[in-house]
Amino acid sequence: MAPIIVGGLLQGSVFAIIALGFALVYRVTGVINLSQGAFCIVGALTMYTLELPLGWPAPLAALGAVLATTAFGTALGAATFVPALSRLPNSSMLMLTAGLLTLVEGAVLVVWGSEPYDLPAFSGEAPIDVLGLRVPTQGLWIAGTTAIVIVALWYVLSRTLLGKQLRACAENPLAARLMGIDVARMTLLSFAMAAAIGAISGILVAPITSLQFDSGQFFTIYGFIAVAIGGMGSFIGAVVGGLVLGVAQQLAAGYVSSLFSNALSVILLLLILLCRPSGLFATGVVRRQDVRDEQRIHLSVVRFKGRDTAGFGVAAVAVLLALPWLVSPSSGLLSSLVITGILFIGVLGLDILMGYAGQVSLGQGGFMAIGGYTAAILAVKYGWPPLAGTAAGVVLSVLCALVLSLTTMRLRGVYLALATLAFGLLVDSLATGMMDVTGGPSGLVGIPAFSIGSFSFSSPLAMYYLVLILMITLVVILLGGVRSDFGRALKAIRTDQTAAAALNIDVARYKMAAFAISAALASLSGSLYAFFFHYLSPEMVSTSRSLEMITMLVIGGEGTLVGSLVGVALLTLLPEIFQPFALYKRLAEGALLVLAFQYLPAGIFGSLAGWLSRLGTGRARHQSLALLLSKDDSQ
Repeated sequence: MAPIIVGGLLQGSVFAIIALGFALVYRVTGVINLSQGAFCIVGALTMYTLELPLGWPAPLAALGAVLATTAFGTALGAATFVPALSRLPNSSMLMLTAGLLTLVEGAVLVVWGSEPYDLPAFSGEAPIDVLGLRVPTQGLWIAGTTAIVIVALWYVLSRTLLGKQLRACAENPLAARLMGIDVARMTLLSFAMAAAIGAISGILVAPITSLQFDSGQFFTIYGFIAVAIGGMGSFIGAVVGGLVLGVAQQLAAGYVSSLFSNALSVILLLLILLCRPSGLFATGVVRRQDVRDEQRIHLSVVRFKGRDTAGFGVAAVAVLLALPWLVSPSSGLLSSLVITGILFIGVLGLDILMGYAGQVSLGQGGFMAIGGYTAAILAVKYGWPPLAGTAAGVVLSVLCALVLSLTTMRLRGVYLALATLAFGLLVDSLATGMMDVTGGPSGLVGIPAFSIGSFSFSSPLAMYYLVLILMITLVVILLGGVRSDFGRALKAIRTDQTAAAALNIDVARYKMAAFAISAALASLSGSLYAFFFHYLSPEMVSTSRSLEMITMLVIGGEGTLVGSLVGVALLTLLPEIFQPFALYKRLAEGALLVLAFQYLPAGIFGSLAGWLSRLGTGRARHQSLALLLSKDDSQ
């Protein structure tokens, strides 16, 4: 028991120091910085380069890595995070930082490749005895450095003028600005300090675990969970939350199974969110999560109007019908087109939930997994027809969505996003751990092709037209829905839930409906995905898939329905078309998401639709003015 507790405390120390970076940025800006884990990897791999290939002494290499990572974080924050803070709502800022995480992971992949790296232990590999317990020396470095960082951060924030300015920005940014404090500078400083903390944590953990380009997502997720358990913005809570999370994981791995340790940690998080959403140590600063404190920033829903909609729709359908005949069947592009359509169905559901209802969801991949695994298991192990298995998956996903929305009804903003993330992680952990049912990490094989009756959609061409029919049908139905009272209610909730409730809109009922629609479409997408590939593994429908679908939605355009097809096609087809540049896919995804938020917040399609709408309005006004002048001349 004691060795497990010690191991948990050491692991929790790593989570705690990462959570401190989350808490620092949140206290100053009210934004959860999902890019925090990326700085862990940059710091660790920079030290690896300085110490091993370049031969720097370990202390000098560590200092150089922290300084380099801090400089990189400062530049990144100045170029993206700080300018966007005054222009984007909290939900978009959360997604912007997710884009930064993907961007940095892509850059690390390009620079260091996909192989794992580790650092030599700071004081050798031999453990030492501490009160009769065998403790690895690196564990003492982790615990000691974590304590130093905590004390240093406390001193800066509590005993210095700089700390008072940071606290003033946290408590009331507008009042701080009126008192002459440069809020933008303080925001950038908090981002840079968080990058330094991330670099330190990465350097500490690198000797005891191998790190690679995508390990930043692991640090981000568990740092996020730790700060949520302890309390957003609470430094004491960040430390306690990290330690509790580390001990819980080690106890679960020691007494249950390492395959389910993540699931039990996520269940702990969900219980805390439901019982005490503000965490174990709530701060005195209370922020509204559905709107910004200073400005009620929201992005309007953009769409074509009148005959433009019909004309665009007919042209788009004609192009999609002819598209398979314009590509070579042997090129692989036809299969990529099928995948594009399948993912578009899942992103359609996400658009209803995020684009129209304004509810951030990081668990869309979880509903894809429920639908895909339910349909696949029923077809492979019980001989169900694919259509019946797909319907069963949709029903199960909707039930899970209703339970999730009911239990998290009072959560908003980052707390709701965290709850959906926890749900996605729970599903992913169960899919990995239930090896006898799902095949575990190796996946489920032998899944048949989708069929209706005796007709099998076994070829990519047949599957393409099936998916296209589903796409068109769903878009038509949803377009009708969002232009009804239902759609107007969702838009009101998106703008301000409190104001919507004051207008007698049943916020809870509409949010549940949006969750159910989103889950149903994600489930359908997951089922089609499994039947098309004849295989399904947890990594195909993991949290990474959820983040990728959000990227697709934002690039195409939230609140446009059809616009997300642009984002899906861009991220699915370009790697296939430009195979030599496949290495840069993750980097391009992150860059496109960040650039979309920076310069095209309405997305590619939304910006195009808005421009054409303004152009049409301008022409109509010009024609009206010309007609009026001609009447005056005739008189």
